[in-house]
Amino acid sequence: MSEKLKVGILGGTGMVGQRFIALLENHPWFEVTTIAASPRSAGKTYEEAVGGRWKMTTPMPEAVKDIVVMNVNEVEKVAAEVDFVFSAVDMTKEEIKKIEEEYAKTETPVVSNNSAHRWTPDVPMVVPEINPEHMKVIEFQKKRLGTTRGFVAVKPNCSIQSYAPVLTAWKEFEPYEVVATTYQAISGAGKTFKDWPEMEGNIIPYIGGEEEKSEKEPLRIWGEIKDGVIVPAQSPVITCQCIRVPVLNGHTAAVFVKFRKKADKEQLIEKLVNFKGVPQELELPSAPKQFIQYLEEDNRPQVTMDVDYENGMGISVGRLREDTVYDWKFVGLSHNTVRGAAGGAVLCAELLKAQGYIAKKPDTP
Repeated sequence: MSEKLKVGILGGTGMVGQRFIALLENHPWFEVTTIAASPRSAGKTYEEAVGGRWKMTTPMPEAVKDIVVMNVNEVEKVAAEVDFVFSAVDMTKEEIKKIEEEYAKTETPVVSNNSAHRWTPDVPMVVPEINPEHMKVIEFQKKRLGTTRGFVAVKPNCSIQSYAPVLTAWKEFEPYEVVATTYQAISGAGKTFKDWPEMEGNIIPYIGGEEEKSEKEPLRIWGEIKDGVIVPAQSPVITCQCIRVPVLNGHTAAVFVKFRKKADKEQLIEKLVNFKGVPQELELPSAPKQFIQYLEEDNRPQVTMDVDYENGMGISVGRLREDTVYDWKFVGLSHNTVRGAAGGAVLCAELLKAQGYIAKKPDTP
């Protein structure tokens, strides 16, 4: 166990909690030592608590099967066992806000997959390749919370991962107007086809709250810290439709973009394939070696062929072509529960460790 940081998973029995546990198996820096969930799961072993609801394609890691699940509401007790926690709790937004701050106030950093704190002005919402500097706002948050090492950091919504990195790579051409339609997998709702048979052969043209997140969250990621809070960017203007489709994993986006500065196809592709950030420079354990791949074939990216690119942490882009109304259009694909959820949060935690925000608790043996 030695040098690895002790990690707790809050909401460890749900789909994203399970994804955290699968991704952290054999992680070089982190070890899952504590799992907390609702009172009805507390006191059971993890294997008993999950029962037949294990939704990953890989088997449940042996190391977690016999961990006795704790009550997520017993904050002090859970916090005493760990160096930091990942949060994937299933509660109301207000309950999540409250409990995540309660954990932070025990001097336990919280890296959250939830949306509750994404608009808390001093909470960083980070895609590590895009806005690692936003972690600096943590110092202001700690003053507000009265902590020395406890804080909350979040990752953004899964729906934006297939186009926000692309638009970031093209920043110098000044995209100012974007139309995006996302085709979102059912695992984004925490479901499999077994749980949701009515999704087979079906499309639902509505996902609650998703369109607003898809339009607004990229602007916060592209924002800057001013007076101790993150001020969102004003441009580009994004309008979005979000559609649920009969796919298990993988969110696809069809995107149209207008630029202020002219660019040709070769320039745009070159910017995509060479785009990298701090995770690649630091060679963080979960970082994709190449963040964005461009696929030349007309029928790519496809979920079945491309969703697991770079272990699900990379973005696949294809069908870049000039448009008759907008300047350019393209199709993007990202893995919604890896890059878009648990994997994105794990990469955030790795960045936070590299930046010195997450470390062993002084009283942790």
